[in-house]
Amino acid sequence: MEQDYFPLGQGMQQTDEEVMQGLDGVFAKIEQVRDAVQLAMLHAFTQNRVGANHLMGTTGYGYDDAGREKLEAVFAGLTGSEAALYRHQFMSGTHTLAVALFGVLRPGDTLLCATGRPYDTLHGVLGLSGDKGQGSLREFGVRYRELPFQGGGLDLAEIQTQAPQCQMLYLQRSRGYANRRALRTVDIEAAAKAAKAANPNITVFVDNCYGEFVEAREPTACGADLMAGSLIKNPGGGIAPTGGYIAGKAELVEKCAMRLTAPGVGGEIGCSGELLRQLYLGLYFAPGVVAEALKTAAYASALYQKLGYTVSPSPEEARGDIITSITLGDREKLCVFCEAIQAMSPIDSFVKPEPWPMPGYDSEVIMAAGAFTNGSSIELSCDAPLRAPYTAFLQGGLNFTASRIALLTAAQKMRAL
Repeated sequence: MEQDYFPLGQGMQQTDEEVMQGLDGVFAKIEQVRDAVQLAMLHAFTQNRVGANHLMGTTGYGYDDAGREKLEAVFAGLTGSEAALYRHQFMSGTHTLAVALFGVLRPGDTLLCATGRPYDTLHGVLGLSGDKGQGSLREFGVRYRELPFQGGGLDLAEIQTQAPQCQMLYLQRSRGYANRRALRTVDIEAAAKAAKAANPNITVFVDNCYGEFVEAREPTACGADLMAGSLIKNPGGGIAPTGGYIAGKAELVEKCAMRLTAPGVGGEIGCSGELLRQLYLGLYFAPGVVAEALKTAAYASALYQKLGYTVSPSPEEARGDIITSITLGDREKLCVFCEAIQAMSPIDSFVKPEPWPMPGYDSEVIMAAGAFTNGSSIELSCDAPLRAPYTAFLQGGLNFTASRIALLTAAQKMRAL
């Protein structure tokens, strides 16, 4: 990588050239998906006749918010969903998932999670953390069952066995902090078929965070009844400043709307303020931004694998999300890696990340996130629990060139230890 601003040693430059030479085919596949999704995006906009007037927001209750309703129609059509909530009132991915779970499940229902232990921040929602009196699903009488993600795959036979006693099959697409691969849409489709063969009334719900637009189809086009995610991850394109979405069958989406606002009110209210233009623009840009993040992920896998570290997925492996795990095996290396990513960020490059007891996690976490949007995971960032084997979870990258030099710089600093 020839440039004058961030010096690299000769050995690191040679390594970079060798890594790039092996990624042509991988990048071509990423661009093929990007182009397919971008054309589907354009079709969704034109078919729904999005006009300049739809970029203007509302205040107060937000009744008859034409821009909000049109945006939700665009996203529903794009993802093969009957309906969608696509709103800035969702405060995080965890909040969005919680709204969906509380919206659909009822006391006495059983939720079956088939992808192992869910992401840490969902433990309080499900009632797995042991906290009492905080309004978890468990406290409201919703039972929880869990299947291990054995051998890197879903246990379809066990899903089919347990489905008749369950009201919801929950699938977490991304790995979270677990040492497993992300689900692809073919996995989701197979799980949905297995569950519905045994129980046609079961709701298949997918936590789609980090997986949007990685493939040409979304879970709701592959058998899922409902999916949810965050707008400061993939679908916001690095432009949406906040928000989340729930999409799927219209009846289920309306139940979720009743939980987001109030029973009897549902999705009819919720003003869009001055954010609609950013939400539309972020969604439209998202396929290209996700492609940049996927190139960053593939490059990170190839680079750090070449340097002798364990990575997942491998550079050539088909991906279900934008995350790459890099096992560094050493606390100091992990901290140096995160410090380097932060130092090569456009925002807060002068800040040194420090481990801290982040709410919702069972160990200290170190995070590097020099982002335009606070907490944005579609921008180059990494985080890691401070526990063996000291694995960094890298995600995002609005721009591959900038992400590439950041990864090279981090590798060079670790080499100097």
